[in-house]
Amino acid sequence: MDQVKVKQDDFTLCPKFTETFAMLGKKWNGLIIEVLLHEHTQRFKDLAAHVDKCSDRVLCERLKELEEDGIFSRNTYPGESRVDYSLTERGRDLAPVMEAVHEWSNQWCGKD
Repeated sequence: MDQVKVKQDDFTLCPKFTETFAMLGKKWNGLIIEVLLHEHTQRFKDLAAHVDKCSDRVLCERLKELEEDGIFSRNTYPGESRVDYSLTERGRDLAPVMEAVHEWSNQWCGKD
């Protein structure tokens, strides 16, 4: 199993762990994933309304990146101009991770 390897004098981060945090840690990605976990399929305007402080340009960039990472799929409909987004199995598997973040933030955020 690829995990953090710890020795007395040596510490290295697993490349898979680093890759995951690069994706999840990018501003707005966690919020986009959270919206899709709870609201399932969303159109761009609906995602933009939920993540209201994110500009449309940045939201487009993040959606493109998350699609490339296989976190969600962009769904088009023949004969319609309709496009929506929904999580893939890979994206839905982030649900326990997001729940753990909720639990941690409920315990530790907002407390000074």
